[in-house]
Amino acid sequence: MRFVGITINYGMEKDNDPIPEPTSLNKIKIQKNQSIMLIEAWMPLVRSEMENRAVKKTLTIPKWLNDIAEQKKVNFSQILQKALKEELGIKEKF
Repeated sequence: MRFVGITINYGMEKDNDPIPEPTSLNKIKIQKNQSIMLIEAWMPLVRSEMENRAVKKTLTIPKWLNDIAEQKKVNFSQILQKALKEELGIKEKF
């Protein structure tokens, strides 16, 4: 149930909200056609995945530069990442 860890815990952590304690199983009321499922979210893995996910950015460059770059099959994302890391003085991959 990756969804729970990502949407609840990760979002709450980023907002500095307190993570609520789990509800005791004997306090949960269920219907005949329902069942209880325990879910554990290992947050280091969730955090790493969320922090390293790709984010789409829109940029504007002159047409002539775009044309040359496309002719040479330039990977725009790779070059932008490299340039940003250089500009920010980042040597290691996060």
